[in-house]
Amino acid sequence: MKTTISVATPAQLEAESLVAVVLNHADPAQNEKNKDAKPQLKLATDDPAVQAAAADLLASGELTGKAFETNLLHKPSGMKAKRLLLISGGSAKKFSSYDLRRVAGAAVRTLKSRGLRSLALIAPPQIPAEEATRAIVEGALVGNFDPDYYRSDRKNQKIDDLTIVAGKNEKKADLEKAAGEAQIIGESQNFARDLVNEPSNRMTPTILADRARKMCQEVGLKCEVFGADKIKEMKMGAFWSVAQGSDEPPALIVMKYEPSGAPQKPVIGLVGKGITFDTGGISIKPADGMEKMKYDMAGGATMIAAMRAIALLKPKVKVIGIVCATENMPSGHAQKPGDVQIAMSGKSIEIINTDAEGRLVLADGLHYAKQLGCTHLIDAATLTGAVVVALGMLNAGVFANDDAIYERFHKANQEAGEKMWRLPLDEEYMDQIRSSIADIMNTGGRWGGAINAAMFLQEFAEETPWIHLDIAGTAWMEEQKPWIAKGPSGIALRSLVEFVRSFAG
Repeated sequence: MKTTISVATPAQLEAESLVAVVLNHADPAQNEKNKDAKPQLKLATDDPAVQAAAADLLASGELTGKAFETNLLHKPSGMKAKRLLLISGGSAKKFSSYDLRRVAGAAVRTLKSRGLRSLALIAPPQIPAEEATRAIVEGALVGNFDPDYYRSDRKNQKIDDLTIVAGKNEKKADLEKAAGEAQIIGESQNFARDLVNEPSNRMTPTILADRARKMCQEVGLKCEVFGADKIKEMKMGAFWSVAQGSDEPPALIVMKYEPSGAPQKPVIGLVGKGITFDTGGISIKPADGMEKMKYDMAGGATMIAAMRAIALLKPKVKVIGIVCATENMPSGHAQKPGDVQIAMSGKSIEIINTDAEGRLVLADGLHYAKQLGCTHLIDAATLTGAVVVALGMLNAGVFANDDAIYERFHKANQEAGEKMWRLPLDEEYMDQIRSSIADIMNTGGRWGGAINAAMFLQEFAEETPWIHLDIAGTAWMEEQKPWIAKGPSGIALRSLVEFVRSFAG
């Protein structure tokens, strides 16, 4: 998608469709008290001609002002655009770049479904121009993605050209820089979604490694891929215990970003779970919904895509990305409940449930990252169904062993506009994963399942400042939304990139 910044008067801009945001200026508190209260709708633009073109519709009483309500006006009076799309951003009092990002996605999805290839969106003056530009570009790119790769009747519907209409007094060069950075982030988020979207027969560990290697060549990253022999040689017993049940060879993907001029420390380690298909192993999953387990490598895909964005944005900080990729299959070679495995760190693990495999591959990935010199760690994984029980499908779970690193990540997360919520890591939870035969068990029972998994991982992060993201409930959109297609979401990409950039000043 090509992005252009314009400081022209919106009504004088020639466009297939001009998009204006409608905001409800009624007091939200009063609306709660009085359900019959009428919305007070105004366009988020200072252009009187655009306001006039929409005035009759806004005054008609036909609009509710609820978020994502859309109305398309053809040949709007007093304007050069062929169409005027009005799209509601909800309450003016609460409207933020988070909402604008979704509005931009909804605008793209609305117009491309009608066969349009371009649009111009008026940046709401309520949001600082650079912040608005980033939100619009990121949201538009996310909205432009569709997952129907293999449909024989697939319609090639997409927006090719996006124009952001900014205020006349804004510095165009600054907005173009913001748009360029947002383009990298949005395209990288879609790159992660592209990897996750592929079925497991077309996204094996080997293919995932090949895609990572190709990406690294394109953006100038160092990349090494190790197979089963090296994994066993390095005594990654936890990782290999999962891989041993599959006929598909595993892949340990290591990507390095080492920019000239970067200090020796910190070195940020991004560790991703790359289970390209998860049957549950011997502790096999129910058949219902198992087809979605192709998405169990979403954490790994996000880390690969984050390394892409980091390489293109060029922050002055060293970053190492590690993805432990394998299938989790039942076979005569697969590990069994009751087995004891020795992780790379030397810790012994009693296998209670072979479907708790993600934490096993991450255990060795985290320890290996420390061996490579990482001073700060962050992992992402579709790790537990328990986090979905706790937080639903709106927030990802965040765990941290250090308050300072959490505060840094939380700030990055807020800037990125992704919903996440911190969960506890109290020492008492360790009692639930202590083993009578080994150091720890790979599950701790039904209660506190997401926390038990995080406690397990903390044993391998040890004293290194560490963040764990459980994205099991948010990595896949279960239904189509106005701003995003059903399917992979690319969650955490934006937060990870902001987090890494925060170390570069």
